[in-house]
Amino acid sequence: MFPSYNRGMIHEILPVGALQCNCSIFGEETTKEAIVIDPGDDIAAIRKILDRHGLKVKAIIITHAHIDHIGGAAKMKALTGAPVYMNQEDQDLYDNLDWQAQWLGMRTPDRTPIDVDARDGDSVKLGAADFHIMHTPGHTQGSISVWIPAENKLAAGDTLFRDSIGRTDLPGGDYDQILSSIHEKLMALPDETAVVAGHGPNTTIGRERDRNPFIR
Repeated sequence: MFPSYNRGMIHEILPVGALQCNCSIFGEETTKEAIVIDPGDDIAAIRKILDRHGLKVKAIIITHAHIDHIGGAAKMKALTGAPVYMNQEDQDLYDNLDWQAQWLGMRTPDRTPIDVDARDGDSVKLGAADFHIMHTPGHTQGSISVWIPAENKLAAGDTLFRDSIGRTDLPGGDYDQILSSIHEKLMALPDETAVVAGHGPNTTIGRERDRNPFIR
C-alpha cells in the first residue's frame, strides 16, 4: 500500500486479489467523496480504507474487464451503491467472466450491470479534480486510462507498466493498437506525470519515454 495525501486529495493504492491488481482509492478530504478504480477483489480491505478516512464512494471505475480488475465490482456496488463505469467495448469480456475464471482456476465472481459507458473524453469530478477518461485500447478493446491533471497522476490499467506494456496475446488484444494508444495519448502527458500501473510499481511518463524498451 502506497498512501499519498496531496492538496486535499487522499490516494491509497492497494494490491488486491491473487494477481495483485493495483486498486486506487481516491478521496476528497472536504466532501469526503471517493472514487475507486479497479476493485478487483479484497473488498473488505478496500472498505477498511474507506472507513478509516470516512469516505463515501461516488463512482467505481473499471479500466478493463479482465477478472482481476473487475471481479469485485458487484460487491463494491452492493456495499456503496455507487455506479460502475466501464467502456462498452469490453462488455463481451465481462459477459464471459465465467470463462476467465475457469481459465485462471478461480471461482466466478458475482456480476453487476454496468451503469455508465466510460467513453473517451468523458470525465468524473471529485471535489475540484476532474478524472478524465482516455480510451486506450490494445490490451483489450475497451481498455481505458484515467488522467487526473489536478493530481498529475494517471491510472493506466494494464496499458502501461514500468519498463513494459500490457499483454496483447489475450482475446481483444492488439499489439499495434496498444502502441498507438501509448504513443498518441499517454506519451502526450507531461513527463512528471505519476503512473499507477495495473500491477507492480509506480512509474512516470518521462521514465517510460526514456527507458521503456517497447516505447523507445
